[in-house]
Amino acid sequence: MFTKNKIILMQENSQVKIIDSSSNPAPLGLLGFGLTTILLNLANAEITNKTSVIIAMGIFVGGLAQVIAGILESKKNNTFGMTAFIAYGFFWISLVGIWVFPSVFDNCPQSIAPTHPELAWYLLLWGIFSFGMFIGTFKISRALQIVFGSLVVLFILLALANFTGSHIIHIIAGYEGIFCGLTAVYTSIAGVINELYGKELMPVRPVKK
Repeated sequence: MFTKNKIILMQENSQVKIIDSSSNPAPLGLLGFGLTTILLNLANAEITNKTSVIIAMGIFVGGLAQVIAGILESKKNNTFGMTAFIAYGFFWISLVGIWVFPSVFDNCPQSIAPTHPELAWYLLLWGIFSFGMFIGTFKISRALQIVFGSLVVLFILLALANFTGSHIIHIIAGYEGIFCGLTAVYTSIAGVINELYGKELMPVRPVKK
């Protein structure tokens, strides 16, 4: 997916090549991101309701699973994977905090439920970050270009929905988010299946170096 597998160590005047045989953490991170994104946007599209199911997924699957994947990517010297998974992992945890903190700390004056413009700026900032990561995917694979490209569109639509208060834009964002999540789940499963079979049974179209 986007894992560097070789580590070079210098020993006096000679090079010692060590092959990293640890597992690829990218499918785990993509799965955590994809499943949680689908679940939340089913609610945004008003197909389901926002319940504790989404909160639990946001903390443990979208949050912790991605952070763990990011830490493992760091061990593989993969800056892109480390940054993406840890950042989006904490995005989900912070989003849950935005939902939960106002009710948990309702007597604290500093803990005020955010307004729609404040949520819009929050989402827009994540959209800007996602656009930067999207540029990076042009060095990795077509599949990740679709994942991150659709994610940028999702953040922009959600930001617009909160800036304008448009119910229609919010519904459209929900369906677009379902698509984004499905592309991440596809790329996750492709990473597992293609590695197991030793060939690209599920196309991800890696970029030729």
